[in-house]
Amino acid sequence: MKAVVWHGKSNVSVDEVPVPAVTDPTDVVLRVTGTTICGSDLHLYLGEVMQMKDGDILGHEVMGIVDEVGSEVKDIKLGGMCHRVVASFQVACGKCKSCQRGLSSMCDTTNTSAVEGRLYGQRTAGILGYSHFTGGYAGGQAEYVRIPHGDYNLLKIPENIPDEKALFLSDIIPTSYHAVKRAEVKSGDSVAVWGLGPIGLLACRWAQLEGARRVVAIDTIPARLQLAREKLGIETLDYNTSSVAQKLLELEPYGFDCCIDAAAFRYARSILHKVERAVGLETDTSEILNECILAVKKFGNISIIADYVGLTNHFNIGAIMETGVTLRGGGQAPVQHYWVDMLKKLEDGSFDPTFVLTHRFDLGEFKELYAAFNAKEGGVLKTFVQTKYSRPPAPGFPTLKSVKDVAAV
Repeated sequence: MKAVVWHGKSNVSVDEVPVPAVTDPTDVVLRVTGTTICGSDLHLYLGEVMQMKDGDILGHEVMGIVDEVGSEVKDIKLGGMCHRVVASFQVACGKCKSCQRGLSSMCDTTNTSAVEGRLYGQRTAGILGYSHFTGGYAGGQAEYVRIPHGDYNLLKIPENIPDEKALFLSDIIPTSYHAVKRAEVKSGDSVAVWGLGPIGLLACRWAQLEGARRVVAIDTIPARLQLAREKLGIETLDYNTSSVAQKLLELEPYGFDCCIDAAAFRYARSILHKVERAVGLETDTSEILNECILAVKKFGNISIIADYVGLTNHFNIGAIMETGVTLRGGGQAPVQHYWVDMLKKLEDGSFDPTFVLTHRFDLGEFKELYAAFNAKEGGVLKTFVQTKYSRPPAPGFPTLKSVKDVAAV
């Protein structure tokens, strides 16, 4: 089969690799009908996440048709009742203490990384296609993918939901909602969101649906700022502004009720942080978090949904204590806790994620897609990547294009 394989920093290719098979009785193997690229995949692409190995298959957002099932799989069917399903990006067992509490992203059994255990004190759940730091599972940017514990990690999709919507139940829909819940956004609140990738944009929309009276979004890319204004009707700020926190406090002098960091550790701004990251004195920059701390109200809430993986310097811990701010790590979103309700919202039309969907590409162009996505070229925001098993585009959704036609790669 064809699959996207990591060969080192900024070096991926679409290779021929063996088709996965059922190896445990709870496994399900899917023929992939839709996958995509995520901003967090760039951390792997750029070699910023530890325990990557040459030959790893990438991709954590995937849907497909059931191709093979293990002997203990009960709910997911093969044959005449073959199910169309979306996979949770995390791999969880469904039986451990964390899973029984609804915290699938904190599964106690599916990640054996001793490195993560030492760094974080405890291990979190495995993740598809996201390094051996999160279990070493082969990912879904491929023509087939093996899903462990298939009954728990797959959700059946009804025929009235097109693939272009269903795919995003794997990650960005529940993750963006989780960010807003962790920030405790409620009716009448003011909300500031850093980062207008798909997660940030959808978080802005969820904040509106929770009743926020004001949402302000911060990013550097003019097209994304324009999209937020036009599609969501919200205010925006350019991150290149000299003092984002000061500008936000001019808008809300008492401070914002809730702040959400959907940007991540990569975006060092000052020379100091750039140097410290370059020479290994920190892995993650604290600059956006420090802006959140200054912009949020006293006893306000900050939710981190962006990827932070290691250690940071110059973190304003004193302001957190003295102003009573609640800073919450989002963790990886417990997808299974949310996705049944999220599916209902797709069905009744109360939530539509597809304003972030910009392009449809073919699996064979993933090498070029990674380069274009990393360079933020061609207006690529969120993609639907087809395989030879995909359905034709649903009416009203992007049709197939070549990456080379939209970006200089």
